[in-house]
Amino acid sequence: MKCTRLPVTADAKSPAGADNRFIMDGPTGNMIHSTVPAGQINRATKHNTVSEFWHILEGQGQIWRKSGATEIVVDLEPGVSIDIPSGTAFQYRATGSVSLKFICISMPPWPGDDEAEFVEGAWQPTI
Repeated sequence: MKCTRLPVTADAKSPAGADNRFIMDGPTGNMIHSTVPAGQINRATKHNTVSEFWHILEGQGQIWRKSGATEIVVDLEPGVSIDIPSGTAFQYRATGSVSLKFICISMPPWPGDDEAEFVEGAWQPTI
């Protein structure tokens, strides 16, 4: 059984552009704390084998998701949770005056940055 603490500084940057702090990992998935600075628009990506659950902790933002003919933009604010099934194109941005912070659970565990395929998104990235 594991117990971890949130690292003080980021461990890595996601392929999309968020600052990530690793929280927990195991055979069925992993969990990270992500931070997107205010005003940042991340790169649009698609994951081929990994699905994700997000839960928003702080800040304001939006996420665009597209799967087949279905396309949606959801406002992100504390208390909102979303899913990103594998194969779904997505892009997110921090729209408020403070950083957007959220917990991300990846299933199965994140295999490495080659998992993320860059795609055409809804907004022009700022990074």
